[in-house]
Amino acid sequence: MKPSGWFLCAALCWPVAVMADAIALRHEGQTVVEGELLGFDGRYYRILGPHGEVTLDGQVLDCVGADCPELGAPERLRISGEGSVIRTVLPPLIETFARRQGYDITHEADGPATHYALSREGVVQARLMLVPTSSSEGLADIVADLADVAVSLRPPDAIELALAREAGRGDLTDAGQRAILGLDAVIPVASALSSRTTITLEEIEAWPADALHIPDPATSAGEAILRHFPSLIDRRVVFHPTLDSLAEAVSQSRNALGLTLYSAQGDTQPLPLLGPCGASVAADPQSLKTEDYPLTAPVFLYAPMRRFTGVTRDLLRYLVSPIAQPVIQRAGLVDQFPESIPFADQGDRLGLAILTAETNSSVAGLQRMVKELRGKARLTLTFRFDDGSSGLDAQSQDNVDRLAAALGGGLFDGRRLIFAGFSDAGGSAVTNRSLSRARAEAVRDAVAEAVPGVAVQLDVAAYGEALPIACDETGWGRQVNRRVEVWVGAVEPTGTLRPGN
Repeated sequence: MKPSGWFLCAALCWPVAVMADAIALRHEGQTVVEGELLGFDGRYYRILGPHGEVTLDGQVLDCVGADCPELGAPERLRISGEGSVIRTVLPPLIETFARRQGYDITHEADGPATHYALSREGVVQARLMLVPTSSSEGLADIVADLADVAVSLRPPDAIELALAREAGRGDLTDAGQRAILGLDAVIPVASALSSRTTITLEEIEAWPADALHIPDPATSAGEAILRHFPSLIDRRVVFHPTLDSLAEAVSQSRNALGLTLYSAQGDTQPLPLLGPCGASVAADPQSLKTEDYPLTAPVFLYAPMRRFTGVTRDLLRYLVSPIAQPVIQRAGLVDQFPESIPFADQGDRLGLAILTAETNSSVAGLQRMVKELRGKARLTLTFRFDDGSSGLDAQSQDNVDRLAAALGGGLFDGRRLIFAGFSDAGGSAVTNRSLSRARAEAVRDAVAEAVPGVAVQLDVAAYGEALPIACDETGWGRQVNRRVEVWVGAVEPTGTLRPGN
């Protein structure tokens, strides 16, 4: 499993495009390359030459041509994509970064775009441009070299990935070119006037079209919602140009139902998702961090295969660092700080497990799990796998780095971590335990490889279908139930029976 960029910032640390002019770069009088100047960050030139795009160190080269950039010119960074994030989350992050680093900061609007200047002693060190568009437009701007970072509520599709590779932007599926800024989710909402307290996915899709409100499909939020509810594309539902207008319309109608983002619920009432077995899952910070809520939507940052240096590199590292998380949370997204959930708070899940235990082996497995996990705490760092794949999904890939960094920082020294595997109930008890153990071992090994030699006991347990979160009768319920949880407890004495033995 490849580590993501959350702590390592491997891919978000690549010069920034500024202009597109013709120049020549020479070394000791010999021309090294000629072509279009794609970018210059004060040291590195990006040139589109006869053999494609190259990045060269300006410290050992002379630039020849009327369009050569001025040495010491301010660094530049252009960020395009999901408008709600760019308008509400990035500005406080940039301002907080500037204060922490001792920069003076100014900004001005230019149509929908906002330009920032970061200065010291009156000298501009970096210029930033934020362009609120949509997830699709942000990714298209990366391909067209009109943006250096894209903000997206979804992963790139197959066409976008192919275009990015052909344009020399690298592989956007690579964990090194992607980071998660924060977490959002698609949620159903109703008016406070409504008597409804839960809803099923089937009820959402069958809701009367003239009372079903969703964002315009041309917006990122609309895109994200229609990915989960594609059947709504052909229905004449009520579209809204903004999330604020959607929330206002739903809040004023007793019969209205809306699909919106967790970060933009306004005065509406979120409805937990209900399964046929009676289990419900509500969207809240804990369920988004654990991905127990099935419609979680990570907010991605994508960057091309390119070098960032200086101020822009430091800013991008800050955006995905632990110290930025409180700012992200106050700006409306769910942060990624790991939390612990005591075993005593597992009441609803244990109740569902008892209700759905149909065989003696299920009851025995549940009893064993309670005995082994009682008195311990579950971390919100849960690991889930892509549909039909043994590979971790994007949020879980980031969780590997997040947990490895915590281990490397000594946060769990002298403690014991149990990687507990769970499955859906689709197979036999023996098969389910085997599958859940294999996945738990894969996650444990990935974390151990990322941070070897830590003073922490890393164990594996396999509980199969013993502790469902949602109903196995639905596809989304089975997906939620297949997971690897991390539990924290005290180190056990030598010779003590460990989980799964």
